[in-house]
Amino acid sequence: MKRIVPAIALMLLAACSQAPQEDSPEPQALVKLAVVGRQAVGETIRLYGVADSGPGGRADLFAPIEARFIAIDAPVGSAVQQGQAIVRLAPGPTAMLDMAKARSDAQAADAAYARAVRMRGDGLMSDADVETARAAKASADATLTSLTGRSLTLRAPRAGYVESITGTPGDLIPAGTSVVTIGGTGAIRAHFGVDPAFVRNLRTGAAIAIMTAGNGRAIPARLSAVDPMVDPQTKLAAAYADLPAGTTLRPGETLTGDATIKGTQDALAIPYAALLDDAGQPFVFVVVKGTAHRRDIVAGSSDGAVVVVTKGLAPGDQVVVEGGTALDDGMKVRLR
Repeated sequence: MKRIVPAIALMLLAACSQAPQEDSPEPQALVKLAVVGRQAVGETIRLYGVADSGPGGRADLFAPIEARFIAIDAPVGSAVQQGQAIVRLAPGPTAMLDMAKARSDAQAADAAYARAVRMRGDGLMSDADVETARAAKASADATLTSLTGRSLTLRAPRAGYVESITGTPGDLIPAGTSVVTIGGTGAIRAHFGVDPAFVRNLRTGAAIAIMTAGNGRAIPARLSAVDPMVDPQTKLAAAYADLPAGTTLRPGETLTGDATIKGTQDALAIPYAALLDDAGQPFVFVVVKGTAHRRDIVAGSSDGAVVVVTKGLAPGDQVVVEGGTALDDGMKVRLR
């Protein structure tokens, strides 16, 4: 005899056979926090300059007369020995006129002196007249020698490096112009131009990372002097850094330097590690009662360790500094 199980009984049996469902746990992220506060924040600025040997280790070579720049025998950066030719010059137009006049004056003075000697022999001139003619001849000869007797090949006064050359072949150079600067073989320093807007915040002793062109390795140094006077030609102030012993740089070599300037006032700041970016929009995660919330901010200057926040945060806010890249807005967090 067959037993017929009612449909209602089968439904109850199926319901009892299913295991109870548990709610899945809400995802959590493991993070580390920092408290937003106020502090003096520096700023890293990039400076551009050259290596030089300092004022005590340089020698300048000047154009003795107005001259035409002819050729460069030892370009900037060349190592030179004492007496080695660096630049060749030739007399300029005004100098050539001065030479022609000096030759004419010297010839006239020579003739006047010879005439005075003859006339003295004939008793027609006194010894005083002859002495006056002789002095005039000596003065004219000296003037001619000063204009024609100077070498226009500028040579190194001692061994060193060619640090700078003013002008290029074909230029007309006024008399007395510094044409060549020779750097010594002693200690080399870095010389940087500084925007006058920043120079007041640079301090002697500030750290600077110096790099040479084409070399990514930074040379750690400190500023040895800051000169706030603005150069009338470059419109820049100057800063100097003594390079460590053993640094293989030559005068004239191009340098860049990343220097830290100190902030003058306290600013609201966060660790740089808290800063995140979304298509150019800086943001952070702020944790409130165990939940992370995205907060868009306006970031200011930075010294590489901390960054100023001008909008979006308040003192005492807790921001995520580790684990932020794994967060979504509204996610629960646990502290490391």
